[in-house]
Amino acid sequence: MNEAKILGVVGWSGSGKTTLITKLIPLLSGRGLQVATLKHAHHNFDVDVPGKDSYEHRKAGASEVIVSSARRWVQMHEVAAGQEATLAELLQRLSPCDLVLIEGFKTERHPKLEVFRKATAKSPLHPDDSRIVAIASDQEFPAARVPVVDLNNTAAVADLVCERAQSIESVLAMLASGVTTI
Repeated sequence: MNEAKILGVVGWSGSGKTTLITKLIPLLSGRGLQVATLKHAHHNFDVDVPGKDSYEHRKAGASEVIVSSARRWVQMHEVAAGQEATLAELLQRLSPCDLVLIEGFKTERHPKLEVFRKATAKSPLHPDDSRIVAIASDQEFPAARVPVVDLNNTAAVADLVCERAQSIESVLAMLASGVTTI
């Protein structure tokens, strides 16, 4: 059974989600946590390179390819158009770990940390999304219903991530039922 805690990291493009996650991972790992990430891509992407055997296997029609070495393994699964895996399905595929940071999946029903930068010139997400349980921002939100920390204070963000992440069991239940519990 995976005992992982789950927290999404959401925000507008350019808000610094990836930058924050890449700062959080070594900090959280240094605290003894095994951290996994799950990233949603809005476009066609490829992790393989033309000319490599695994690419040629997929090109030839393999529906799934696993590449393994002494250092890592990767599983590539082809899906039909419109058959994108759900967040719940992807979470269930993860190996056991302590914490999963989900980048993207902004409209899903899991607990989320909003990354907000004033420079994006967009409205914050938290007033309209009850699933946002914390905010990391370069500006204050005195009326926010959830904790707000300075986006540039990675240690404070890491503390908030650990405090606000929820069990994989409760997140899977939320995703299955449509019910959000905060």
